[in-house]
Amino acid sequence: MKLIWVTDAKVCNGYELLVTFNDGCRNIFDCRILLEGGNALYEPLQDAKAFKEIALDGWTVTWKDGTIDVAPEFLYEKGIPVE
Repeated sequence: MKLIWVTDAKVCNGYELLVTFNDGCRNIFDCRILLEGGNALYEPLQDAKAFKEIALDGWTVTWKDGTIDVAPEFLYEKGIPVE
């Protein structure tokens, strides 16, 4: 398995992210999968304003000064490829 990390991410429609990876692949990741999973870690992201405040930490997408993140492999595997 190749090493994957996020090089760019932008909020697009609602709770979707357009994510670009180090291998050049881009996908749309629907973050509702995180919010509907019942994981308390992602609960603060239900606030749309908080969700839009994404950052990159050199490896993946983060929120809340890096206290919330998503594994880049998960973003890669669960996202829908964009041509």
